[in-house]
Amino acid sequence: MKIFYHDQFAARYASDPAADHGRLEPSLKLLSEKYAFVEPRPAMKEEVLLVHTDRHYRDIAGDELLLETALLAAGATIEASDTAMAGEYAFALCRPPGHHASPDSSWGFCYFNNLAVAVKRLLNSGEINSALIVDFDLHYGDGTANIFQAEPAVSFWHGGENSRAGYLKELEADLHAYKADLVAVSAGFDRGIDDWGSMLTAEDYREIGRILSAFAAMECQGRLFAALEGGYNANAVAKNLDAFLDGLHI
Repeated sequence: MKIFYHDQFAARYASDPAADHGRLEPSLKLLSEKYAFVEPRPAMKEEVLLVHTDRHYRDIAGDELLLETALLAAGATIEASDTAMAGEYAFALCRPPGHHASPDSSWGFCYFNNLAVAVKRLLNSGEINSALIVDFDLHYGDGTANIFQAEPAVSFWHGGENSRAGYLKELEADLHAYKADLVAVSAGFDRGIDDWGSMLTAEDYREIGRILSAFAAMECQGRLFAALEGGYNANAVAKNLDAFLDGLHI
């Protein structure tokens, strides 16, 4: 397992809650004791333009610090996807998140759709012919859905159950319907029991990791990567993220 992280992700690049100081430190402390950390490259403009319009890129580019950080977040996710293609799990511990970024707009503390950029790049290069995106964030990844709505090679799962047991059962049951060359995970932890969603425990996130790992091993040679999305209780995010990554190795 490789963790892609840049110190810029901990800087205050915007005024929104996802950019608050201290938001990643508990995760850094916990994960750095267990995994190899790799500093990513920034995404190139042409990579971002695979899923976003030039107008949207120019809007973000109006703030130099925000652009720098958003390009690094997309780059971290790209490098995580390349690591997955090489047969090793990877996680982009990045800020800003991305799943509310559509081709020509963004909201919800997102700017570029990190996961979509990474997946589209692999599709366009011919390295994969299909992908399954699993978004277990509390909030629906409307940006991701908008980007891939006319892309039959990409399947998108979010889930609608509102109970712990029901959510896990829904995920495991629904996966039987999918075939994919790669699993890409929008890993939001705001559905956690100590976060906005007040539902999933650390053990539930460990089980999600186990379920997704089993699917990836069976369907796509273990090709799986993930990127951080929501989660606003920094200590809870660290605990739940650690459990999810543990689950991938069960």
